[in-house]
Amino acid sequence: MASYRRSEARDWANEHLRGVINVIIPSFSSDLRTLNEAAIRHDVRKQLEYGFDGALLVSEVVISPAEYRAFCEIAQDEAAGRQLFVHHCSWSTLADCLDSLRIAEETGSELVLLSYPPNFYPLSEQDIYDFTKTVCDATELGVMLFPMYLWGFSPRIHPSDIPVSLLRRLLDDCPNVVAIKAEGGFPSIMGLVECHRHFGEEVVISCPIEEQLIALGQLMPIRLSATSDHEYYGPMIPRIFAHLQASEFDAATELFWQLHPARRAHGAAAAQLHGGAFINRQAWKFQAWLQGYNGGPLRQPTQRIHDPQMSLLRKGLLDSGLSPSMDPFSEFFVGRIPQ
Repeated sequence: MASYRRSEARDWANEHLRGVINVIIPSFSSDLRTLNEAAIRHDVRKQLEYGFDGALLVSEVVISPAEYRAFCEIAQDEAAGRQLFVHHCSWSTLADCLDSLRIAEETGSELVLLSYPPNFYPLSEQDIYDFTKTVCDATELGVMLFPMYLWGFSPRIHPSDIPVSLLRRLLDDCPNVVAIKAEGGFPSIMGLVECHRHFGEEVVISCPIEEQLIALGQLMPIRLSATSDHEYYGPMIPRIFAHLQASEFDAATELFWQLHPARRAHGAAAAQLHGGAFINRQAWKFQAWLQGYNGGPLRQPTQRIHDPQMSLLRKGLLDSGLSPSMDPFSEFFVGRIPQ
């Protein structure tokens, strides 16, 4: 159960919701029939080694609700209170999303990241409001709203994906909205700036894009970077975040430029890998494998990653002076802790 009541959600977030929160993608057995518990525990330990404050427990893979519950239980048990886990409310229907909230509440997640199903096609702001409020009303947990181009709301609803007028209504009517993952209008920074200006005194504004975080964090207070594939850079983003919080901007900037070759490789690979308005979780799992996470196979249907993209991502890390795994790419598809 969460460590706060619904009526206390914003107070809890104001005190506890801070730091760098990346993602953990479920690992499966070699025959893909079951979860790989040892590999999941390995990934949680890697989180702790690298200094992450928490992780989104990803549901956007082929996984049943019962398996997702087990995945969450394993991660919580291994973390033993040392990670803030975020429930990934990304399922096929609104009913599925509502059912999944019981998993979050019963397995110890502290926050819900709200996504919208691929078949959700709102024709008005009110449609988005109704979906979002239904989810918020159905849980005792704090909810992080997520304006983002992936939902397809722009330009039909608004170019910013979810306009501030609608966010204002949701904050007023849903007291357990505690944060905004501000990627509206991505790749523009305006969504983040606008959310900070309108809502920064009320809820936590998260900047998940590390490039924006390191630059804007020197000009405005940013206390949370959640959720993203920061594990691609190993321990570097938690390290840079610590410099930003200490106003050590020269140190943060030096590391920004150190990572720039990897950042450019990451961006170039993304253009090839993340089509169809859907994040390539196979690619994110490979990025984590380069930094010592388990990797391993995912079930079909899944997007793919091929040698050119794998080589590009690894070379970017090498060019940034980091030490990615030099194991054969074939080992990624087996995993470090095969079962």
